[in-house]
Amino acid sequence: MITLFSQSALNVSGVDNSFILPAPVGAAEAVRFIQQNSAEGYALVCVRPVDIVLGQNALKRLTAVAESTGAGIVYCNYRSYRGGIVENIPTIEYQEGSLRDDFDFGPLMLISAEALRSVTVDDYNFAALYDLRLKISQKFKIFHLTEFLYTQVEREQGSAEDKQFGYVDPKNRAVQIEMEQAVTAHIKAIGAYVDADTHKLIDFSNCKDNFTAEASVIIPVRNRVKTIADAVNSVLAQETSFVYNVIVIDNHSTDGTSNILADLQKRDRRVIHLIPDADDLGIGGCWNYGVNNVHCGRFAVQLDSDDVYQDSSVLQTIVDEFHRQQCAMLVGSYTITNFNMEILPPGLIDHKEWTDENGANNALRINGLGAPRAFYTPVLRELQLPNTSYGEDYAMGLRISRDWRIGRIYKSLYLCRRWDGNSDAALSIERQNANNFYKDQLRTIELLARKG
Repeated sequence: MITLFSQSALNVSGVDNSFILPAPVGAAEAVRFIQQNSAEGYALVCVRPVDIVLGQNALKRLTAVAESTGAGIVYCNYRSYRGGIVENIPTIEYQEGSLRDDFDFGPLMLISAEALRSVTVDDYNFAALYDLRLKISQKFKIFHLTEFLYTQVEREQGSAEDKQFGYVDPKNRAVQIEMEQAVTAHIKAIGAYVDADTHKLIDFSNCKDNFTAEASVIIPVRNRVKTIADAVNSVLAQETSFVYNVIVIDNHSTDGTSNILADLQKRDRRVIHLIPDADDLGIGGCWNYGVNNVHCGRFAVQLDSDDVYQDSSVLQTIVDEFHRQQCAMLVGSYTITNFNMEILPPGLIDHKEWTDENGANNALRINGLGAPRAFYTPVLRELQLPNTSYGEDYAMGLRISRDWRIGRIYKSLYLCRRWDGNSDAALSIERQNANNFYKDQLRTIELLARKG
């Protein structure tokens, strides 16, 4: 038996019963309604306000896979129809680290009645479906079928930019609180919880590290002739009570970036222009190259090659906060602007979902910890970033959060300039999937390490 549950009337052939949910799908009332009305067989849950056109034998195929694998949840690839265009939408494999509350199962999830009966959801207004699948994953497989079995016909669609920054929008704070509660309960249930009281604090006044500079701003760059001078000059404008420099790792630029950096280095000895011998370095590899350089200071501070610091007090603020918070990593906040540094929505990105008490656990739910990032250099030298150009900072943040405190600064420290399609919102579905799969893999690695 297959029972369809949706938030509005759907005409889907092949189901035995259908119900309109009494509440939004994320509410406990809706999830419990699904549980109560799925006594046997499977619940086919439509989680989006879309119409569905099933392909040949779609339901038969989904249920056969569920029966063959014993999975509690089965989902598949699908097609999307919008504005007269049909697009294939591949979904990605579910793994233990797929803890994002926005993991894309597609609009349809087939859930076995047995799995539904096996769990009890908490009284959430927004996180009940998330809570349900996390609890099911503790007892059953979640199986991804790589077949395109149906088409969603979209009724409405938010912008990619809205989706990208929706989780840090203050109006969504109540949603984020519930999602954090659900994932924390899950992490505790699987034995991967990190107690903040176990974090190591660093007394920098007793550190005997021999550094010639207190701080180094690290800028990996390749072919940013339009912006690199702005970035470097925003560092050189910093007013500090300590010695600092800026280490630019020029990853074999071919557009004139190298000439600009060579000139800046001639004019200011605080500019250290490095060109690695290796030609296979990603952003993480460039960071390792810079951090291991003899000129790197006690604290290594991030700045992207197309961004600029907010004002001349940023570096002093970061170093002061390291000493105050005794942390191995510090994460600030930033403001989204266009190329001309005019503020764009949503403006300030401050990641206030981070708390000292639970940030290390909630970090496994979200896709990034914020920026700019700064590190205590000896810890970074010990751990080393993965040599990738995506997720390398997130990997390091997860690893550090296992053992050390991560500090936060909630005021804007730099301007993140978006121009010429350099936003993640412009990525293809294939690239987005690859990025999301990699971050899920990073979370899987971290979960396994925390579980010991």
